Amino acid sequence: MAIQRMDNVGIVVDDLAAVVAFFVELGLELEGEATVGGPSVDSLVALDGGRCDLTVVRTPDGHGRLELMKFHSPASPAAGPGRPVNAFGIRRIMFAVDDLDDVLARLRPHGAELLGEVVRYGESHRLAYVRGPEGLIVALAEKLG
Repeated sequence: MAIQRMDNVGIVVDDLAAVVAFFVELGLELEGEATVGGPSVDSLVALDGGRCDLTVVRTPDGHGRLELMKFHSPASPAAGPGRPVNAFGIRRIMFAVDDLDDVLARLRPHGAELLGEVVRYGESHRLAYVRGPEGLIVALAEKLG
């Protein structure tokens, strides 16, 4: 049996509203919101008394989704949002964008800061790494030509 698709990437955050606003400004679309908890959730995630708010955002083509989660119980341990891009674990998500400069300008009011510089990668792309709310790292790629 083969994998059908990657359904979503889950990201645990503290300020769910700020992170959702950041990704919506980037161009993702709100797909749904829910509060989950109870015995089946506890069994699934191996936590007792688990309760979280979650928001799903998707790429405009409908193929990529992020599940953004704010746990109310049990409390999430501190993760160190300032970890560098080479730290173990999922460190960044990359999105293809039409106009890198426009996206950067729109994300700055939502707390986005460039990690390094906007670079030209050969003749194919302009690239930037941005640190957003809660230290999330988003890579942006604008295809040239």
